[in-house]
Amino acid sequence: MSSSRSGYHHGDLAHALEAAAMQLLVEKPAQEISLREVARAADVSHNAPYHHFADRRGLMKVLAERSMADLTTAVRMAIADAADPVAALVSGGTAYLRFAVEYPHGFDVMYDPTVCIPGEPSDTMAPLIAELEQLLGSASAAAGLDSDEDVLGVWGLVHGLGTLCAAGHFSLDAALRAGEAALRRMLPR
Repeated sequence: MSSSRSGYHHGDLAHALEAAAMQLLVEKPAQEISLREVARAADVSHNAPYHHFADRRGLMKVLAERSMADLTTAVRMAIADAADPVAALVSGGTAYLRFAVEYPHGFDVMYDPTVCIPGEPSDTMAPLIAELEQLLGSASAAAGLDSDEDVLGVWGLVHGLGTLCAAGHFSLDAALRAGEAALRRMLPR
């Protein structure tokens, strides 16, 4: 048995491919990652990815789903660790913004409308999106921002700041300060 097929024969192909793909995503945009490159990074045959991904779009969907799971976990943990409702809102927003900056390629692929089609998320992506919306909505409501418009404003604020910061338009510190200040100004007095 060759080493390039050992992962597959041990029943670990899916994990090996996804781990390799996620590592590549840290280094480069999803659109630049090929199935052949994932196979090479996972040390499996060039045909092995087709046992797990139907095609390149399938790879992109998995990258988006794994990235959304990571973002949702980061936001959930930040909110849970906060001392009070306002701190939870700020912490959840900060976690969202940091994720956008620290994992820009993962952030981009999960919001790519050709990968996660608006209104038509995959069966894996749909509950992740719902949980993220619920987390942001609950944190907003607990802090006194309970209208749908408020929640959309919170999400838009942290998403926009994260996107602009990840693109290099301003520093992470500046984005975090601006985000916190804007969130606090949104709160009812």
